[in-house]
Amino acid sequence: MCGINGIVSRKHLENLEDRIESMNNSLTHRGPDHGGISIITSNVALGHRRLSILDLDNRSNQPMESKSGRYTITYNGEIFNFEQIKGELSYSFKTESDTEVIVVAIELKGLDWFLSRANGMFAIAVFDKRLDEITLVRDRFGIKPLYYYHDKDLIVFSSEIKGILASGLVEAEFQEEAIDEYLANRYVREPFTFFRNISQLEAAKYFKFDSSHEKKETTYWSLPKMNFDKIYDENAIIKRTKSQVEEAIKRWLIADVKVGSYLSGGVDSSLTTAIMSMERDEPVHTYTIGFDEEGFNEFKYSRIVSEMYNTIHNEIVVDRSDYFDEWERLIGYKDAPLGVPNEVPLALMSTQLSKDITVVISGEGADELFGGYGKIFRLAFDLKSISNAGFYKEFISKYEYVSREVRDEYLITSNFREYFDHKVQREFETYDKRENIFRYFHNYHLKGLLQRVDYTTMQTSIEARPPFLDHKLVEYVFTEVPYELKLKWLNSESESSAEESSADEYSEHLDIPKYVLKKVANDYLPEEIVNRRKVGFPVPLTNWFPNLESLCVEYLSDAKWIDTKKINDLIAKLRIDNRAGQLLWMFINVELFYRQYFNKKWKW
Repeated sequence: MCGINGIVSRKHLENLEDRIESMNNSLTHRGPDHGGISIITSNVALGHRRLSILDLDNRSNQPMESKSGRYTITYNGEIFNFEQIKGELSYSFKTESDTEVIVVAIELKGLDWFLSRANGMFAIAVFDKRLDEITLVRDRFGIKPLYYYHDKDLIVFSSEIKGILASGLVEAEFQEEAIDEYLANRYVREPFTFFRNISQLEAAKYFKFDSSHEKKETTYWSLPKMNFDKIYDENAIIKRTKSQVEEAIKRWLIADVKVGSYLSGGVDSSLTTAIMSMERDEPVHTYTIGFDEEGFNEFKYSRIVSEMYNTIHNEIVVDRSDYFDEWERLIGYKDAPLGVPNEVPLALMSTQLSKDITVVISGEGADELFGGYGKIFRLAFDLKSISNAGFYKEFISKYEYVSREVRDEYLITSNFREYFDHKVQREFETYDKRENIFRYFHNYHLKGLLQRVDYTTMQTSIEARPPFLDHKLVEYVFTEVPYELKLKWLNSESESSAEESSADEYSEHLDIPKYVLKKVANDYLPEEIVNRRKVGFPVPLTNWFPNLESLCVEYLSDAKWIDTKKINDLIAKLRIDNRAGQLLWMFINVELFYRQYFNKKWKW
């Protein structure tokens, strides 16, 4: 895992080497083991910060040049099947790294050939000296971040927005439209960011910028259609799913450093821990975190799994002072407001991880793939009689975190709402309502979770891997596992009973979300782990509401993006919501972020 940077200019730039070094220095936390730069021409420079995972030798440092000298690559991520790709290339390799396999594959076979085979998580930049063009690539789900600034004369890209700003070539301009987007989703959807003119490269795409900086965009992968078969062999599907899950986790374990696992005590992390433990000769390091306040940790369940598989288990306890001390510091790593309150404890846990391991396995993607959010995934059943257009409106009203009513009442900014409403509503007209929800969670919701896990781990130089996003596993589950085995009714009477209520009431009582994954987990885990009700990662923000109220008054009273005359009214309105703490916390986050980034000059 690494950090990548680059500058491609059509005009002469002063201090090009200093600028790419400054970008590299801003990402030292992503790659403390080595920093490298390549000044390819007087106007083109690539940079790299390395966290050594595969082939720890210096021979695999980056940027790396192809044998002919035509291509130079800087790359962040892991290609888990690089040995298989290597076997298809007639070439005498000098390293044992996946980086060399990528650049050789591009030179000998082309980028599309490589991408059709690559299994992993990656952000790649390749400069073609012969054609004077730069290509930026991002993995299928956006596990690895990549941001870019682009105009007719200049392209600047980096693994983090702070890298772009560190170049001294781009000013930080606040994109106020992103506030509405953030309050709705807890993150900003691709391609936008909180910075005007700085964009996210979208997942499953690559952008090719030619010598005139004209952009050609290519989508190289998309989700397949879902399976809605009514006739199937349940036992055979469970058996095949078990094999696919095992193989995905095994693929994503390759490393020349120590690998550990998150272990919350939920089915996803418990299953990955179990399979890892059976694959490893040494005990697996496992980690869980919670608060010292009653009801805000799951240590009981993680201990059960740890004892069952003899892991080296670490419990991290967070108190209120830890939380408030870390909050603002982490905004400076994320380059955005924090989206979910548990980002702070996740970051604190990463500090503990870094003492023992370099790679951690996480469970992101399992809920999205197997239907773990029953209360919203069942909305298609509750509203099966309405049109797709009407369904979109109902879905969004349930999905969005801060309601449109509240956002419209208190924000004094414009927004991206019409852009995304139009875009997603068109997508919803294409598929069955049930499939629309699964696709939305993969194409949008998942991106916020991946941003969270990337920066909370990388700020302490830890690589996080979510094997449930192995694209071969995702393709298998979409095409081969029937919908009915993801969200399964207990019996026909349960389905009839559900029609008289809503998913908020019947989910996990009359049905079994993630049914097929739980059947797989039965072979590894006790019933009390597999069949316990889904629990999030609770943070006692509502218990801390008085602290947040005072912060709200302190920070928002002169904020430029909110109606400051209504601050007390906002506090009073949120106080009666059962999510009061988190809602207020989100508003404060925006202003903490704004003050950290937009009250100073970045160009030099």
